Amino acid sequence: MMVKPFKKLYYFIALSASCILSCQSCSTKKEDGIIITPPKPTEIVDKQWSFEATPTWADEFDYTGLPLDSKWDYDLGGSGWGNNEKQYYTNSINNVNVADGKLFITAKKESMNGMAYTSTRLVTRNKMDVLYGRIEVKAKLPSGRGTWPAIWMLPTDRAYGDWPKSGEIDIMEHVGYDQNNVHFTTHTEAYYFKINTQKSSTKLIPDASTAFHIYRVDWTPYAVRGYYDNVMIFEFANEGTGYKVWPFDKRFHLLLNVAVGGDWGGAQGIDDTIFPQKMEIDYVRYYKIIEK
Repeated sequence: MMVKPFKKLYYFIALSASCILSCQSCSTKKEDGIIITPPKPTEIVDKQWSFEATPTWADEFDYTGLPLDSKWDYDLGGSGWGNNEKQYYTNSINNVNVADGKLFITAKKESMNGMAYTSTRLVTRNKMDVLYGRIEVKAKLPSGRGTWPAIWMLPTDRAYGDWPKSGEIDIMEHVGYDQNNVHFTTHTEAYYFKINTQKSSTKLIPDASTAFHIYRVDWTPYAVRGYYDNVMIFEFANEGTGYKVWPFDKRFHLLLNVAVGGDWGGAQGIDDTIFPQKMEIDYVRYYKIIEK
């Protein structure tokens, strides 16, 4: 059927308005009847930062006994730690000690304060808190179903709010039921595991529990990059859209721990015959970023 000219003009105007509104809906939101256009992302330039050749903070574990209290503190207790973990964290030499040039974190099958296992969670909070830089840890991992060792970082000040708003960097995570698959992950409000948006990479390391390997993060204003044995296996770049994606512009500290069970580590149960299990650390080193 033929359409008259004025009807053609009406349809054109209506269609154009519809397209404009459709396009606006893709890039704007409405608050109290006012259309708000979000700011454009800030362009973050990779300046190809490098790092100082000598660490400004390190522990080579060239002593014996408990870890140095000038460098390390402890998270203590058995609250489940947000993951339904089964261990009670102690500062006992039975769970953490330095000997033969290495740090040992030992998870044991023993009851304490209502929990069925003991272990240790070492932290550098208020001892070594850093913004950007390179952290390198040489470690040998425990094995066996139910173990969940980690080398990771948390925000010291939680400037953007509680987890995951202020971020998390997992330099190394491993679960014993999935032997030799080692994971590097970052969590933020926009990208984290409970909404299945986490940024993560997995590397097969066939002798993760029988040999030492180097687990490293290079953290700059542009990106968090992960390296295993000096090969890059992970990169998460700053999108320039604010803290919900990139809260990594505040100081963080390092954590070393061996958890038992939990939502991930205990997903296939816990084999009590494997304990005690140890994570061995040869050294921990932090190198400052060279500003540009």
